[in-house]
Amino acid sequence: MSQHSSLKSSSKITAKRNVLKRFERVNILKAKDKWKDGDRGMGLPKTKE
Repeated sequence: MSQHSSLKSSSKITAKRNVLKRFERVNILKAKDKWKDGDRGMGLPKTKE
């Protein structure tokens, strides 16, 4: 008996997440030179990737 197609491994499903974690947003801000060491991690501006 074969396995149903909906039960295959989830590793093939890679959807883009809408919400970034704080360290991911800091990395994006560092890449855009909008983050300095010593800046606070709270109240970060939104980033569009």
